[in-house]
This record gives sequence, structure tokens and C-alpha cells, in this order.
Amino acid sequence: MKELVNNIIAYAVQRDVNAAQLCKLSGIPSTYLKNPNSAPLTHQQLHHLWKNAAHLANDPLFSLHMGESLRASALGIVGHIIQSSATVGEALTHAAALVHLFTDQASMSLRQDKNSIHITLLPVAQQQSSHDLGNLMELLLVITIHELDGLMLKKIVPQSVFLPYKVSDPEEYERVLRCRPVKSSGKYGLTIPGPLWDEPILTANYELQELFLKKIKRLAKPADRTSTLQTRIYNYLLANAYLGVSSLDDIAANFNVSPRSLQRQLKKEGFTFQQIADEVKRSLAEQYISSGNFELKDISWMLGYNEPSAFSRAFKRWTGKAPGHYQEAG
Repeated sequence: MKELVNNIIAYAVQRDVNAAQLCKLSGIPSTYLKNPNSAPLTHQQLHHLWKNAAHLANDPLFSLHMGESLRASALGIVGHIIQSSATVGEALTHAAALVHLFTDQASMSLRQDKNSIHITLLPVAQQQSSHDLGNLMELLLVITIHELDGLMLKKIVPQSVFLPYKVSDPEEYERVLRCRPVKSSGKYGLTIPGPLWDEPILTANYELQELFLKKIKRLAKPADRTSTLQTRIYNYLLANAYLGVSSLDDIAANFNVSPRSLQRQLKKEGFTFQQIADEVKRSLAEQYISSGNFELKDISWMLGYNEPSAFSRAFKRWTGKAPGHYQEAG
């Protein structure tokens, strides 16, 4: 969350807002920005930060305009990994897996078909207000569109943009998003032309990316004790997915608890480890299948299934479709 908070405050300062005043009004300690070990903000503090930033900047579309102003460097190490990817598809895949390092409030899923790349944003935290959620999702949508411009040095125009509400200023949304958003119940997302998936990125650098990915692995230790255990485990599994989906014993060891204790704590939150692992596997499976770059047997192996038939049964249980029909149905 700290990357997000820092960027909100930094953009507010660009809009001639006094950072100290903004933090004071939002109940944020004066030491927050200077102390790298500051505790994450509460949902209430983040709510006040969004609200006060928009008020002091006199901009009801603060999050939309903030997304328009940000560049990859504002995303920290995630931005560097995106920029050093070989193709747009690879960059989007990394962005989906690592978005939790920018904010723990949302996740991203990808689906690819013949004509389109479907990018969907999903809320992770249930406590945030609908207004705060809208701010965050709008910000991420705008960042995605404008970051693609920088990667390819050409203007990307979405095929469609979806929001679960009617926007207050359709013309301004259309200017920033380059497409008038369509109201779609409960859905935040956008589609871009499918051929973009294989487009090369001019700043691709495999060696540099490997260094950043190794650093990500070290950062992925479960340090944020204020998030729910379910969220921290989900984020950890997704961030380390390139190593395979970890077992219960491995996760328990990383969290310095016994497997039984971890299961007990998850039960209090209404989850089991298997439910979380299945959700991660489902997200990865959908991305692998949609990419069209892997055979079924390879996806089965990457997700820890000994036989493709076992993976197929699991996938049908998750989605209601067989893997072979999933991409066609998209």
C-alpha cells in the first residue's frame, strides 16, 4: 500500500497541495513518509487521504488525473520489471502477478482471445468503501493504458472500458481513457486489441529483468502483519508463481508457523489453504491458457498436477468449462 500512498501524496503536491496539511487532515503521522518502516495506513486513513487530496486539489476526478500523470518509475520495482519485459503480453502477465506490490487492495486477471486482451481488476480488501474502490480501480485502468503507450511509443486506444457505475463527466473520462466507459454491473476492466500481446517492447532487457525478479523474491516475504492472513498468503503464492505453487508446509515455514496453526488461523478468517491455492492456480491457469503459449500438459506440470486429466477436472470445477473450451468461449 505504501507505493500507492506515496504516489497519492506526491501527485497532490504537484497540484499545489501542502503535503503536511494533507497528512494532518487525513490522520497520517508526520513521520510516515520519512520512515520506511511506518505501519501501513488503515482503511479509514486511506479513505480520508483520497477524499482530502481531491478536495484540496479541487478535483473530483483526482484519481483519474493522477493515473494520467504517473509513469512506470512511480510503480517502483514493478515498473522496472514491466519496462524490461520482452513483449506486451509478458509485461501484462508480470503486472497481474505483481500488482499487490503497488497496492494490496486489488488484483488483476488477464484473458486473451483471438481479437482482444481482457484485463479485469478485482477488489481484494472488503473493508474499503465503494468510493475508495472506484478511485483505485480508475487509477489502475488509466495507468495500464498510458503505460502501454510508453512501452510501445505509440498511442493505445482500448476497444472498451467497463465500470460498475455511471460516470459524472463522460467527456473527461473518454478523453483520459480514450474510450467512453460502459456501465457493467460489478465489473472494472478494459479490453485492448489482441495482436498487441506479441508486440515487442523497445526497452526489453532480459538480464536486468532477472535481477529485478530475484529482488522481488526477497521482497515477497510475508512482512505486512496488518493484512489478513488470507491476503498475505494469496499475494505470496502469486508473487512466487514462477517457482510453482507452494505447498502448505512450505508456506507455513515461510510464515514461521506450523501447518496446523496456519490452518487454524485461516479458519478464523473463513478460508482454507486449499481454497487460496486453488484461486491462485485458477488465475494462473486462465492466464497460461489465454496466452496460447503453452500446451495443456505443460500447464498441468507448471501448476503441480501429475496428469493433464487431473488438471482438466480441477479447471472445470473452477470455471465450469474444460480447458480446451475456455479460450474459445472468451
